[in-house]
Amino acid sequence: MADDRHARRILPTMQGYRRAWLPGDVLAGLAAGTVVIPQAMAYATIAGLPVEVGLYTCMAPMLVYALLGGARALSVSTTSTIAVLVAATVAGLPAADRNAPDELLGAAFTLTFLVGVALLGMRLLRLGALVEVISPATLTGIRLGVGLTVAASQLPNLLGVPAGGSGKGFFTMVADVVEKLPDASAATALVAGVTLVVLLVLRRLAPQVPGPLVVVAGGIALVLLSDVEDRGVALVGEVPRGLPSVSWPVPGDVPGLLPGALAIAFMAFLETVLVGRTNRRRDEPAIDTDQELLATGCAALAGGLTQTLPPAGGFSQSAVNLRVGARTQLAQVVTVALAVMVALLLAPLLADLPEAVLAAMVLVAVLGLLDPVELRRYARVDRAELVVALVVAALGLVGGMLLAVAVGVALTLVLVVRAVNQPQVGIVGTADDGSLRLRMLGGVYAGNARPTGDAIVRLAADAAPPPVTVTLDMALVPRATVPLLDMLRAAHDDLDGSGTSLRLDDVQPAVLAALVGERWWNDREPGPSVGGPPAGPEPEPEAPRG
Repeated sequence: MADDRHARRILPTMQGYRRAWLPGDVLAGLAAGTVVIPQAMAYATIAGLPVEVGLYTCMAPMLVYALLGGARALSVSTTSTIAVLVAATVAGLPAADRNAPDELLGAAFTLTFLVGVALLGMRLLRLGALVEVISPATLTGIRLGVGLTVAASQLPNLLGVPAGGSGKGFFTMVADVVEKLPDASAATALVAGVTLVVLLVLRRLAPQVPGPLVVVAGGIALVLLSDVEDRGVALVGEVPRGLPSVSWPVPGDVPGLLPGALAIAFMAFLETVLVGRTNRRRDEPAIDTDQELLATGCAALAGGLTQTLPPAGGFSQSAVNLRVGARTQLAQVVTVALAVMVALLLAPLLADLPEAVLAAMVLVAVLGLLDPVELRRYARVDRAELVVALVVAALGLVGGMLLAVAVGVALTLVLVVRAVNQPQVGIVGTADDGSLRLRMLGGVYAGNARPTGDAIVRLAADAAPPPVTVTLDMALVPRATVPLLDMLRAAHDDLDGSGTSLRLDDVQPAVLAALVGERWWNDREPGPSVGGPPAGPEPEPEAPRG
């Protein structure tokens, strides 16, 4: 029995496996691999790392998540958001720690390890529910900032000019490319343009065809069969054959990398849970956020030790998994096997891949982040959320994505406080005897006590004719708080001053016991102050305006 529980913890998606699922898992793993492997290699270039780092990200992190993760169709490698945050974090280190290739790689892999530590720390603190309070507007702003930053970072490779402004912000990168436009390579721009067209056409007309695999194969064939390299088309260069070696964290880099690691851990967890929920079938178990923290954290630890980027769930490859028929994480194990085969057998061929092809793949991958529909929706529904999205996006473009993530989380908390600080009272109706009946809509704490008390007094003052009694239904208030008691006293005093009495109805025992200990409650004028449950059904309360 204990072994069975242990198996459920380690292989949650494999419980009750059916033989009929095997073909779908195998085909989905192969199909997702044709998308995620070249895409992860492209994302490594965003982070300023060699392409093989992206290839390695499709190995140990994927395998560890497959063993521990609970999202059945989720494919975990890395994302454009994570790559941008890695680039920004490493760029913040002293020049001596990031200019030499070995130091740069050591810092990047230490960062991945720290992300795993941060995720496991979040798991120990049971912060999985944190994802529930993140404002969609914050995520929209981050996606916009990331999309535009990634697009700007790929312009040098798309046009064949030196990347002098990389990692220095959106506007600096764009200005640097504009300055170098006279030196652009026509051959490079042509290769990038054709690649973009092929990817977009396949996405629109033949989404079942793995576009990234098609353009990678086509780009390599073009180099082998023509002289485009002599015409200025830059190539990826040598990709080492074989599996990654062990990389140990660099203790001296930890202080400079820790803030970025926390931001990346937050975004990796958020993206993983959101993608997992988006791709969950209705008959599959709900996503357990604590389990996802554990799985993603362990995957990042494994990645930090095997030369990878921080892992996170990706939309595109997970959508392929789901569309082809993945039912469990066995599909991701198949993707890992494909990545290992590429590293052992096909790595030398990747040296002939044009950088412009990778840049075009990245550009197409981030197009979905630049959809203005969400901004129009915020403008129509809630202008405050529109402001949050635009502020976060602007900060990402001007101050960097690390700052944008930090401010985005802070603004999310502002929106949460703004929501819960609304008055917790609504109108039920007016009785024949002229009394006004109100209903408490929830508990009262320091932030919403004053708005709730003011709303009670205002609703009584606005009633016509003025009510003799205000009856406050307390059925939905389960417990007493000091702000609740202070609010009731203030409302009682204000109403009494205008000749209106306050009556409490359906008071819960815990609240009544607290009221009995209050002097103002015991000294009030004699009269019916606590009533029983109302007779008959009542209409739903109408929340006060303003």
